[in-house]
Amino acid sequence: MKTIAVTGGKGGTGKSTVATALAVLLGKKHKVLLVDADVDCPNDHLLLGIERKPLKKVFQRVPKWDFAKCAKCGKCAEACKTHAIFALKGKQPVFLPQQCNGCGACTLACPQKAIGWTKKEIGTVFKGEGHGIDFLSGELKVNEPVSEFVVASLKEEAKKIEKGYDFVLFDTAAGTHCDVISALENADLALAVTEPTPLGEHDLELIAGLLKRLGIPFEIVLNRFEEGREALIESLAERHGKKIAAKIPYSKKIMEKYSEGIPVKHKSIEKIAGLVE
Repeated sequence: MKTIAVTGGKGGTGKSTVATALAVLLGKKHKVLLVDADVDCPNDHLLLGIERKPLKKVFQRVPKWDFAKCAKCGKCAEACKTHAIFALKGKQPVFLPQQCNGCGACTLACPQKAIGWTKKEIGTVFKGEGHGIDFLSGELKVNEPVSEFVVASLKEEAKKIEKGYDFVLFDTAAGTHCDVISALENADLALAVTEPTPLGEHDLELIAGLLKRLGIPFEIVLNRFEEGREALIESLAERHGKKIAAKIPYSKKIMEKYSEGIPVKHKSIEKIAGLVE
């Protein structure tokens, strides 16, 4: 079993386009599990027309007050860096659970040991299948701040069944933040998807730096390629001792198929699949 991460520093570069097309193509010859780890905005199921079924709920710990012990000192609010606790001296603290990331600073700061733990639901893990592949997806509840817990739960479910597959593909969120790092961990190879723009180059540099720091081998995939506009990305690739592994053209036909929920079929995707194999 090999784990492949499809990632990228910038949103909207086509990570999901590449991940879904690659999963479907590999699925013609191999046993493939596609994991949509962009839990803030999952869309692989939409691109593939897969009906998701809830697999499990995801919970996060949050503080719970024993007001019989509470001295109404306000130290819990002072310690809370996410402003999830509002307190005035002499008044019981008011807790805003949507702001809480479960760090536990309030429990440590309370001199009366009046704060314990309960939990709140923050998301859902889904499963599905289609196009000859199996599928897992996570989704964070609206207004919840900590998506990496949902990614971690999603990875736990993937870990339980990964030995039954030849390839497990993780479609990560954009950026270099915690949930992206969680999705990338232990990948055998990463495909860094970018576009031929200054923003694409800037954010590719960020994700390349992260992948090197994590020790994950990576290849660069250039989406929306147009002849004569690849110099920025080629220059960056050279700085990292690489060449662009595949170029997906800026094509009206590809966009039409994408909008119809049909996985992209192009020689560039075949090239990526050959590289992965």
